[in-house]
Amino acid sequence: MRKQLSVVFCSLIITLISSLPINAQPNNSIKIESNVMKPTKETYLLVHSAWLGGWQWQGVTAALTEEGHQVIAPDLPGHGSDNTPAAEITMDSYVRTLTDILDKQDRPVILVGHSFNGITVSRAAELRPNKVKGVVYLSAFLLPEGGSFIKAVQGVEGSTAVDNFYLSEDESYALVKEDEIQNAFAHDIPEEAFATAKPYIVAEPAAPLMYELEITKQNFGKLAKYYIECTQDRAIPIAVQRAMYTGKVKKSYSIASSHTPNFSQPRKLASILLSISEDLTSDK
Repeated sequence: MRKQLSVVFCSLIITLISSLPINAQPNNSIKIESNVMKPTKETYLLVHSAWLGGWQWQGVTAALTEEGHQVIAPDLPGHGSDNTPAAEITMDSYVRTLTDILDKQDRPVILVGHSFNGITVSRAAELRPNKVKGVVYLSAFLLPEGGSFIKAVQGVEGSTAVDNFYLSEDESYALVKEDEIQNAFAHDIPEEAFATAKPYIVAEPAAPLMYELEITKQNFGKLAKYYIECTQDRAIPIAVQRAMYTGKVKKSYSIASSHTPNFSQPRKLASILLSISEDLTSDK
């Protein structure tokens, strides 16, 4: 469960996705094309979802670095190449990974959280607001003060992920039933590609899922926030995404994808991240 991502897998994913055009359609109907955008060179801190690792950003990283931007895509504790046992991991463990990275940056970053780790980036942004230029939520949990993953998914209908979610016997980690993983998270990528990625999916530590978010208006509240909704998402249904972000973000964007456009449409996703940089820069 803690194997390092192989060069063969990285090559397969990049080959699968690199031919896709860099374009996207934000909700305000302004078409974004990379060949007309000249954003300030940024540092993007990309935070993976539950069960995955920094490797999930391979295609997005390639597209952003082609445009001259720096990308940092760490493995959170217990994910990717990090072997910390699930029972030892808390939300503080996750957040510390991000704040340690933020403390080393010489300029504010664009902080991007996917899925569950929207909660993690919110907390990190609260603790280091001066190190964050803007916060981006990719089909992610954008929760209020006191919100938690467990509370947020209670009563959610139409989620293949929630319907097949379960805890281990000792309640130290969480999983989604194996035969429903692709249907829940990545129904729009070829089965062969998903089969290659599947061995790198790990058990998700349970303690962070129970964490109740601590944020303030003074820190987190002052930051520009953006939401990228996935309209074909079977993990976090579109209605749930919109309920979380409506009235709480500066701007929202849409991708007609599953929960993981970083696999199926990485260049569209990268284009949106570039347009967010443009928007943040234009405010100065």
